[in-house]
Amino acid sequence: MKIYSSEAKWLISLKINSAFIFRWSFFSIIIGFLSGTASAIFLVALDIATNTRLDYPYLLFFLPIAGLFIGFIYHTWGESVVKGNNQLIEQIHNPKKVIPLRMTPFVLIGTILTHLFGGSAGREGTAVQMGASLSDQLTHINRYKFFRQNFGRIRPRDRRMLLIAGISGGFASVFGTPIAGAIFGLEVFILGRLQFDAILPSLLTAIVADWVTQSLWGVGHTHYSVPFAPDLDAIGLVIACLTGIGFGMAARFFSHSTHYLSHLFAKLISYPPFRPLVGGLAFAIVVSLTETQRYIGLGVPEIVESFVKEQAIFSFLLKSVYTSFTLAAGFKGGEVTPLFFIGSHLGNAFSQIFPLPMPLLASMGFVAVFAGAANTPLACTIMAMELFGMEVAVYAGIACVFSYIVSGHKGIYASQWLGYETKLGNKKRK
Repeated sequence: MKIYSSEAKWLISLKINSAFIFRWSFFSIIIGFLSGTASAIFLVALDIATNTRLDYPYLLFFLPIAGLFIGFIYHTWGESVVKGNNQLIEQIHNPKKVIPLRMTPFVLIGTILTHLFGGSAGREGTAVQMGASLSDQLTHINRYKFFRQNFGRIRPRDRRMLLIAGISGGFASVFGTPIAGAIFGLEVFILGRLQFDAILPSLLTAIVADWVTQSLWGVGHTHYSVPFAPDLDAIGLVIACLTGIGFGMAARFFSHSTHYLSHLFAKLISYPPFRPLVGGLAFAIVVSLTETQRYIGLGVPEIVESFVKEQAIFSFLLKSVYTSFTLAAGFKGGEVTPLFFIGSHLGNAFSQIFPLPMPLLASMGFVAVFAGAANTPLACTIMAMELFGMEVAVYAGIACVFSYIVSGHKGIYASQWLGYETKLGNKKRK
C-alpha cells in the first residue's frame, strides 16, 4: 500500500478536480447553448401565440379541437414523454432509458397551441422539459470512441447531473434568473436535500443558457419594480410570517386541486385524447359566459399590474381554478407563471389588510406561492433577489420558508416523493 505525502495528495486531488472541471465545463456550454436557444425560440413563439389570441378572441372556441390534437399526438406517439417534469425527476432518482428527443417538439407544440387558443397555463414546464431532454441526448456520446477517450463514459450518476443541468438551463433561460435556475435544478428533484455534486454543471449551464437567450438571441424578460422595502422590524416580521402562511395555503390548494382534477378526468374519461377535448369545451364555455379573458393565458400583464394597482380580492383564486383545470385536462405548459399570478395577486390582496407596501407584498407572494407548490424555498428566495433586488430578500425569504412549511410538501411535482420516501426508509433502517 502506497503512502503519499500531503503534497502528492494535493497534486492528485488537483488533477482529478481539473479533469472534472474541464469535462463538465464542456458539457455545460453545450447544454447551456441548446437550452438557451430552445427557450429563445419558445419565448418568441409564445409571444406570437399570445398576441394572436388577443387579436382574435374567438380562437378560444377552437380550444377543444386543439386539446383533441394535443391529446392525440401524446397518446399516439408521446406515451414515453407524457409525464413531463415528473418523468425528469423520476429519471434523476433512477436513471434508466434516455429521455426521447421527441419530448422537446411535443411539449413545445402542445404549449404553443394551449396558449394560442386560450388555455390557462405557464411556460416553465416547457423550458425545463426541453432543456433536460436535449441535455440527456449527450448520453449517446458513449457510442463514440473519441468522446469516451477524451471525456469519459456517461454513467448513471453522470446522467443525473446532465438532467439537473438541463433543468437549471431551461428554468434560468425562460425567467432570466441564472442563480435561481441553478439552485432550482439542485433543489427540486428531492425534498429536503440538495445535490451539491452537480453544483458546477448546474450553475455554469444556467449562466450560459441565460446569456444565450438574452444576449446571443436578444430575447428579453419582463421587469418588475419594487421601489421600496422598509427595514424589517417586529411588525414586519409578524406580517411576513402570517402572509407566508397564507401563501402556503394557496400553494396547497393549487397543488391538491390540480392532482384531484387530474384523477377525476382520468376516472371519468378513459380515452386520453378526449380529456382535453371535453375539458377545453367546458373551459371555453365558462370563459365565454364570464365575459372576461383576464384569467387565461400566461397573465404576465396582470402580474405586472398587481404591483402597482389594487386588484379584486379573489382574483388569485380564479386564476388558480382556471390553471388547475387546464393542466388537469391534459393541456401543456407549466404551473410557475400562473403561480406567480396567484401569489402576486394574493399579496396585492394582503396589502389591503397589512401595512406593508403593495409592491413588496406582491413580490413576496410572487415567489412564496411557487416555493410552497414546488418545495423550493431556497431557489425562490434567490429568485426574489434577482428579480426584485436585495431589499426584498429578508421578507421574501421568511415568506418562502413559511409557505414551504405550511404547504405540506405534497406539491405540483408528485415524483419528488420518490426520493423523499427513500430517504425516510434509509433513516428508519439506521
